[in-house]
Amino acid sequence: MSGRQLQDQVIVITGASSGIGEAAARQLAAGGARLCLIARREDELRRVQADIQAAGGRAEIHAADLADGASVDALCTRLLADHPRIDVLINNAGRSIRRSLRESVGRHHDFERTMQINYFAAVRLTMNLLPRLLEQGGAHIVNVSSVATLMSSPRFAAYLSSKAALDAFARVLRIEHEADGITVSTINFPLVKTPMTAPTVAYQHVDQMMPDEAAGWIVDAVIHRRARRTTWLARSFGIATAVAPGPALRLIAGYFRRRALRIARQMQTQV
Repeated sequence: MSGRQLQDQVIVITGASSGIGEAAARQLAAGGARLCLIARREDELRRVQADIQAAGGRAEIHAADLADGASVDALCTRLLADHPRIDVLINNAGRSIRRSLRESVGRHHDFERTMQINYFAAVRLTMNLLPRLLEQGGAHIVNVSSVATLMSSPRFAAYLSSKAALDAFARVLRIEHEADGITVSTINFPLVKTPMTAPTVAYQHVDQMMPDEAAGWIVDAVIHRRARRTTWLARSFGIATAVAPGPALRLIAGYFRRRALRIARQMQTQV
């Protein structure tokens, strides 16, 4: 972390009340940034804000329901009124649903809910702020995603489709406006131990990144502004899928079948 590169930057971060967002907010504030913390739960936002301020950092809170377009618009109006300049936007808030396609038949709302938070909210927030970001001469946007978008993980069609849509939007945004100073980073995280993953029993048998380490990836993205950060395995599978999609997808399918059987045996052993 470089304090000189974070000092006094105004950074807006969604999903800041827990997990990766909370950890990233603490690290960015420790580097001297001025944080705008966004989430639904005002009480949790106040807790994070109090901890940051007690440590000498600066943070303000904005409770908003990102699933509601009117709430996002009102949030952006407040941000633009309060801050002549916004240096970084971190679209971290997300919703994940683990359900196979067979089990998703008739559950169109699964796809609608994930798209609403993971895609439409992030796009609406970005587009509402974009005129100011262009007017001020540039800014950086960080979109939080998953390695599974590069590895086509089963049972997450709703979640991964929404994240893939955001990735496509980010690429176009960077292509159209990099000359204007707008840069975009996509972070494809491996599994991270957060409240979002806790309800899934199968995850307890899989190695998970800790939130503080994941937050470090966000700080790195803010400082260095690389287009993508992920694991070497996810990057390799992404390349393989593009070059030889048939064999690559069969390989991934076989891997996940074997892993599912292994996890099932582990769970039976523990019962």
